[in-house]
Amino acid sequence: MKFVISNKKGKAKQHEVEDASAVYGVKIGDKFLGEKIGLEGYEFEVRGGTDDAGFPMRRDVQGDIRRKILITKSLGNRDKIKGRRKRKSVSGNTIGEATAQVNVLVLKVGADDMFAEPVAEEAAAEEKKEE
Repeated sequence: MKFVISNKKGKAKQHEVEDASAVYGVKIGDKFLGEKIGLEGYEFEVRGGTDDAGFPMRRDVQGDIRRKILITKSLGNRDKIKGRRKRKSVSGNTIGEATAQVNVLVLKVGADDMFAEPVAEEAAAEEKKEE
């Protein structure tokens, strides 16, 4: 399962987890500790995601299964005509086995900040290696 981790400054990074069964059952809007996905000291809030077929998770659809719902212009439907309703497939608001990607927001940063800029000495060492 992939976790797209973003901070409040607008930066995002991907973190892939082999066994994400520790976060099964967590819903959109819930908070969880980073130890569940291998990031010590972090705290995250689930903001959304997609299932294995690419259907978006919606907060108002309960469970972790895919459903066809009747929606107007909103999450999962980009129709331009005002008032038109469509029946679209969306995924539920709970993380489960079929969830492929989860979007999370960092609430509390751990000991090592994954979004920190590299120190100038480290950047210079990397440039020497590339030459």
